[in-house]
Amino acid sequence: MDGNYYMIHDYLIFIGVFAIFLFLTTSIYLFNQNQKLKQRNTKLSETNKLIEQRLNEVRLEHIGTKLNPHLFKNILNSVQSHAYQTYMSLDKLANVLDYILYESNNKYVSPKEELNFALSLIEINKIKINPLFDFRIKSRINKSDALYEEKVFAPLISVDLIENAFKHTDFLAQDSFISIYMELENGVFTMKVSNKASLKNILEKEKSGFGSQSFDQRLKMIYSTYYQLERSSKNGIFTAELKINLGEFYDKMRYSG
Repeated sequence: MDGNYYMIHDYLIFIGVFAIFLFLTTSIYLFNQNQKLKQRNTKLSETNKLIEQRLNEVRLEHIGTKLNPHLFKNILNSVQSHAYQTYMSLDKLANVLDYILYESNNKYVSPKEELNFALSLIEINKIKINPLFDFRIKSRINKSDALYEEKVFAPLISVDLIENAFKHTDFLAQDSFISIYMELENGVFTMKVSNKASLKNILEKEKSGFGSQSFDQRLKMIYSTYYQLERSSKNGIFTAELKINLGEFYDKMRYSG
């Protein structure tokens, strides 16, 4: 009887040890499989990020190829339509063309470079308007801002708002105007453009959609959650206000790089 008891006891111990061994082996196997799965998911996630990044770069390149010829055409039309003022605008034109040809190929430029370009572009567009036209431009640029000369600004971002204002304004109407305000303060860039459009331009905007789709796409791909773009229209007055938190975007660039 005692012999059977010890046999059963040894058998139960064997079963227990075997069960523990099987549990540990299975746990280790499942743990290793889980780690391999995590590593695979990490690699897939990194690959997807690289693919998405490259796709965004291709999209941006495509937008850029459509943007530059369009900008060239508008600039040349402005100069050609007022030949008597061409000599006075050659210096501004040279600055704009140099910027488009060389600086716009860079991924980022400094706010200083982009703002100088924007002011030159405005001066060229002013050629085609009457000297008595109500044109208001104001800038509040803090040149001591830490980001003033840092490469954080996507080139040609200011083009769309400026070009739209000149394109959709009825320069013959008595109450027409264009107002442009630019600011750089505490790492935040602000650009606000307003203009009074004719009824024809209002109808065209309603049909085609207010604003540039490629401009919106470019902002979203580059600045993601670090920008705000608001558009409004009231009584024929169109206003677009762009704010980019260059400070937070710069921090993200440094830490992710």
